[in-house]
Amino acid sequence: MRADRLLSLLLLLQNRGRMTAPALAAELEVSVRTVYRDIEALGASGVPVLTDRGPAGGYRLMDGYRTRLTGFTDAEADSLFLAGAPGPARDLGLGAVLTTARLKLQAALPAELAERTRRVQDRFHLDAPAWFRDADPVPYLAPVAQAVWEQRVLRAHYRRWGGEVHRELHPLGIVLKGGIWYLVALAEEAVRTYRISRLLAVDTTGEVFERPAGFDLAAYWEESSQRLTAMLHQGTARLRISPRAQRLLPMQFGAAGTRALDGAGPPDHEGWVHVELPVETEAVAVGDLLRLGAEAEVLGPPELRQAIAHAVAVLAHRYAAGP
Repeated sequence: MRADRLLSLLLLLQNRGRMTAPALAAELEVSVRTVYRDIEALGASGVPVLTDRGPAGGYRLMDGYRTRLTGFTDAEADSLFLAGAPGPARDLGLGAVLTTARLKLQAALPAELAERTRRVQDRFHLDAPAWFRDADPVPYLAPVAQAVWEQRVLRAHYRRWGGEVHRELHPLGIVLKGGIWYLVALAEEAVRTYRISRLLAVDTTGEVFERPAGFDLAAYWEESSQRLTAMLHQGTARLRISPRAQRLLPMQFGAAGTRALDGAGPPDHEGWVHVELPVETEAVAVGDLLRLGAEAEVLGPPELRQAIAHAVAVLAHRYAAGP
């Protein structure tokens, strides 16, 4: 049908930019003369198709023109990246907008594809928060997200480990990690990470800032995550663990536990194996390793084994005395 071909021609120019008549004809599988007639029809219907003459010429749409045939508003289109995460969309203030966008998208699809999307929705669900932990309250998430989008300077009152501080922030992006929302912002000439639930007050200024040239949010987050892991893991514990502890290690120590198991030695006659597990400070490591109970033995370093033995002795004495 000619209407379908006209729409395809319009979308080709919109998605690819300038194209010659022969290139359009090849894509649409029609003659060049048909392309000429279709270009005239688009122009007559009000679509601003421009003609560039010369060897490098062709047809293109006026700068800034995009078809609105989808019927999506800007906010609805923005919300679609959260289509699989209704909880985070609601936190960002996009819950109703996302619902509307999904309805419009389903209405625009052919019947068989619309049914397929409904089946996917019925069978797959993304739950971002971690287990056994309530979601952080984030009353300032929506204004922070708006400031990120509009590149507006924020004045924030923030609670950190060492006390409360006031900061002027240039918000660069938002990250959802394990059910916790983080703001990545430029502050005091350095890019830093702020846990949004610790914002005590936020004021949006009318000042617009320029994003640092070449800043990549995903690359920054990956680098900072690796740096944090390196800072936290200050040593390595040598353990002998039972078959049950081998199942518990990934659950209790995450990726570090999984990597430790991947490098485990051969099992002995009882099924116990030797592993090397990255640990934090000695005080933190003692608490973490005691969670494995009698299913693990710390072989080294000697000071960590001694600290574990001391903690176990204190517990044995406490419980031997009775309540």
